[in-house]
Amino acid sequence: MQSDTSAPLLVPPTIQHPPTPQQQARIDEAVAAIATTADLHPGVIIVANLLVDRVEYMSRRGLHELRTTLPELRALGAGYWAKYFNPADAAELLPKVYEMIQNPDPWASVSIFQQVRTGPDGGYVWHLSATRVMLRDEDTGQPLLITSSVPIDPLHHVTHKVNRLLEENNFLRLNAPRFAALTAREREVLRLLVLGHSAPEIALVLHISPQTAETHRRNLRQKLGADSVFELSQYARAFDLI
Repeated sequence: MQSDTSAPLLVPPTIQHPPTPQQQARIDEAVAAIATTADLHPGVIIVANLLVDRVEYMSRRGLHELRTTLPELRALGAGYWAKYFNPADAAELLPKVYEMIQNPDPWASVSIFQQVRTGPDGGYVWHLSATRVMLRDEDTGQPLLITSSVPIDPLHHVTHKVNRLLEENNFLRLNAPRFAALTAREREVLRLLVLGHSAPEIALVLHISPQTAETHRRNLRQKLGADSVFELSQYARAFDLI
């Protein structure tokens, strides 16, 4: 999967500013309270500071897995998100985070399967992460976010299912314009084609001539850029035709 060198921001740059001494004191107090028990949790605890869009705290397990230090993470600022996370996951997560921040429910949270670059070769490892607002700044309303992230056994069946779902979601997003260009009849032909029907059989089901069915099949391949039934079936599965 292609990487994205841009750093996704959790908050717009226009509202980022260095914390005042009073703000930093509240942040330090909240982080200290979390840090006293963070290393007792089975996963990694992360506190993100949206005033400056950076990691404010990470438990020792997380620092060990990322092979870094807290000062180095803080110095990355918004670059932390691009360095350690798959951009496809960020595209799904950030809208949910925005919605959660605006939710007045103090227990509102967001959970997601996401890929974190903690593999021994710099590859991605699946994690299950849950995030909620930990503390809101009294002046700006910008929050500290606390996240608990647990790695998933790569041999677990959930890992393979999540990977398939992510690949299908990426396919859907990338190919939606092509699918949208199909007519209703072409979509019917596509469904029957990937179910194994021949052109004469499709003609019989749809009450059209075999020549028309063949023309639809040829147009499908051209519009979707598909050279095989397998490629056509990717469209049928992703767009819920079968």
